Amino acid sequence: MGSSTPDVIQLRSLRVAGICGALPEEQERAQPFEVDLDVETDLSTAGSSDRLDDTLDYGAIAASVEHLVATGRFTLLEAMATRIAETVLDDARAKAVTVTVRKLRPPVPQHLDTSGVSIRRSR
Repeated sequence: MGSSTPDVIQLRSLRVAGICGALPEEQERAQPFEVDLDVETDLSTAGSSDRLDDTLDYGAIAASVEHLVATGRFTLLEAMATRIAETVLDDARAKAVTVTVRKLRPPVPQHLDTSGVSIRRSR
């Protein structure tokens, strides 16, 4: 019997230094970002088989996201999150992904721990 709730692979608090920001100084040096992913996919086969080949490899996903953030150059967090979502959805087994990106040192005078965006994209 199928479930109405999608299966989700969760990745939390991937920390990567990258270039993203509208201010000139944010384009000059990398700063820390934190990424969370909720990847919707069918996990029933992997749940029965207990084989890595039957699921999405979260280590490979994390490595791809890390590479993208570390080597990319963005002005907006929205653009970074969108590119991350596109990268995850390159695997046809991923049905949808929710991406949250947080800037850990937002350049504002207020005491603000993080600033960020969350987006959901699906095929």
